[in-house]
Amino acid sequence: MVHEWLGVPFDSIQFVQGDTNEVAVGRGTYGSRSMHVGGNALKRAADAIIEKAKPMAAMMLEAAASDLEFKDGAFHIVGTDRSLPLAAVAQSLHRPMFLPPQFEVGLEASGTFAAEPSNYPNGCHVCEVEIDPETGVVTLARYTSVGDVGKIVNKLLCEGQIHGGVAQGVGQALMESIVFDADGQQVTGSFQDYAMPRAEDFPDMVSELTEVPAKTNPLGIKGAGEAGATGAPPAVVSAILDALKPLGIDHIDMPATPQRVWQAIHERSTAKAAAE
Repeated sequence: MVHEWLGVPFDSIQFVQGDTNEVAVGRGTYGSRSMHVGGNALKRAADAIIEKAKPMAAMMLEAAASDLEFKDGAFHIVGTDRSLPLAAVAQSLHRPMFLPPQFEVGLEASGTFAAEPSNYPNGCHVCEVEIDPETGVVTLARYTSVGDVGKIVNKLLCEGQIHGGVAQGVGQALMESIVFDADGQQVTGSFQDYAMPRAEDFPDMVSELTEVPAKTNPLGIKGAGEAGATGAPPAVVSAILDALKPLGIDHIDMPATPQRVWQAIHERSTAKAAAE
């Protein structure tokens, strides 16, 4: 984003995080905050850099600041072919021996942004499952999601977030559970005992993204981190109940493990046999 907004060469950008010497205040990345809050704060900082550099650029170009526009990493005098790169302006602002008194040394800026008011992504998840009535094993046959996450900055990373969220949600719906024995001892204390979904548990997921920019922030960003994790559990459980509906089963607790599914089928079959 900095490369795009300021025209700074990508390889020259240094990204520092988790350093309290540089950033004294922070609230973490809970929720979908990285792009929504951090991205907009970065945009404000970039805009502040441009505004701070414009008076110096105007002096160097011998033009009025109101006659300048910034694009492609340089200040341009509107209606002419005269321009000055941002890097040249920055270099001039770092020469205190020759700096006019009205300018401060250096070119730096900071930006802050709060998600107020909040905005929310939306989407639709559709899941098809197959259930083995003899074992209660649930198999995902097909999975499709469509999501509106506002302005998409990096499509590959965004789709990765959706897929990861779906995997997390499917795990919650089908297998992940904390179990304690009768003495209160946790028996799912490691990944040897705690079930998590693997790649083989999923079909090829179809993920589509649509862009409806948010009106609550300059970048039009909406969250994406929870989109998959929120949509997957109800989609999977709804598909399971739809498959079990002919048997008269209308409820099953998560996770819908093979044992729970088989037990629900067995109890319904037993009750039906007894009634007959």
